[in-house]
Amino acid sequence: MYQYIARLIMYGKGEPDSILMKLSKVTEKLHRKKGDIPTEKLVKETYGQVYRLLELATRYGFDKNLWQCYIAYILATDENPFSIICETVGASEDATVNEIVLQDMDCFYYLFHYDFSHIEERLGIDCFDILTHYHSMAKAENTYNKSVSEKVRELAEKLCKAESGYDFFEIVTDFYRRYGVGRFGLNKAFRVVHRGEEMFLSPITHTSDVTLDHLIGYERQKQQLIENTEAFVEGRKANNCLLFGDSGTGKSTCIKAILNRYYEKGLRLIEVYKHQFQDLSAIIEQIKNRNYKFIIYMDDLSFEEFEIEYKYLKAVIEGGLEVRPDNVLIYATSNRRHLIRETWSDRSDMSDDELHRSDTMQEKLSLVARFGVTINFSRPQKKEFDTIVLGLAKENPDIALDDEELLRQANAWSIRNGGYSGRVAEQFITHLKSIAGGSCEK
Repeated sequence: MYQYIARLIMYGKGEPDSILMKLSKVTEKLHRKKGDIPTEKLVKETYGQVYRLLELATRYGFDKNLWQCYIAYILATDENPFSIICETVGASEDATVNEIVLQDMDCFYYLFHYDFSHIEERLGIDCFDILTHYHSMAKAENTYNKSVSEKVRELAEKLCKAESGYDFFEIVTDFYRRYGVGRFGLNKAFRVVHRGEEMFLSPITHTSDVTLDHLIGYERQKQQLIENTEAFVEGRKANNCLLFGDSGTGKSTCIKAILNRYYEKGLRLIEVYKHQFQDLSAIIEQIKNRNYKFIIYMDDLSFEEFEIEYKYLKAVIEGGLEVRPDNVLIYATSNRRHLIRETWSDRSDMSDDELHRSDTMQEKLSLVARFGVTINFSRPQKKEFDTIVLGLAKENPDIALDDEELLRQANAWSIRNGGYSGRVAEQFITHLKSIAGGSCEK
């Protein structure tokens, strides 16, 4: 194994503590083994990497041949100059770098089909035979990273049919062209995390599968969002969007549904909280040259008058020296139309607090003016609320109530639980599903 890894050039900069590198060292020690290296120590090192392989398989829902899934995972996630270019323009037929990568793919072809029997024989173990014929326990989709799992397993299945390193090259470069590479290629959404002083975009491993059809009503609002997002993913000019209005009306649901709708076209989402706005410039620096369209998503956005984080946001949206990249938009949701809390003193000419009250008010209103598209989600009236309830009930045929009784109970529920809204309607349907017979009242 170590001979093949030593020959890697483009893909040779892997993590030194990776499973591949650790197992490579075990094989090297076995090859050069002298009496001063106890077999028990090598067995322990091997079992440690087997455990890590099982952990990875659990995290990503791998099955069958875990080793081949792992090699496919390495190829799908290795961000190097070649793979990053491939996700943008594909592999060039006459590029000199192809010769280097073809050599690497020859190595990966042998690694993919690596025979562990000699290691098992030397160490007196049989774990690798189990790992290459593995049947995982059934797992709920929210317990592993489904997005990565599906793509890596698809890649592993195609690589199984390859007959040479050249076939590997063709399959892997086609994968990069279709899906991209690394965390941005394999994941839908990300959050900002800090490790010490460094900022990272960490994948969100389980996202909602909601669609726009799930949000009943609000057709005009959904169409506005679709038109703007389609322009964005197709490379045309598009605006930052602010979805504002009453709580529970589906603003956040719309954003999640838009991500699901355009993910296959290269749309990705980064969730940023208010206290992380000072990281916005660093976030954009990481994503501006990638072949994806990124929505920076800010949920439930609003500011009190003493909070100044909005200044970072204003500078990024429009006003800073660096132009916002074409592959980045900002979508925000808020219960407030103007985002920043205003006071009567802001509008009063009688106050002595400040000489230029109009300047203060313009400062607060200038943030929302930077969103080119503002979409209002108002609380539904009773008729609209009834339509939402009936629509949700049709999606749940186990609810055994006629329409009249269903609406009577729904309206009683809305009085007790915050009035008319899509969220209240969904909570009502959830409550019905949790009760035997589908009736609130006994």
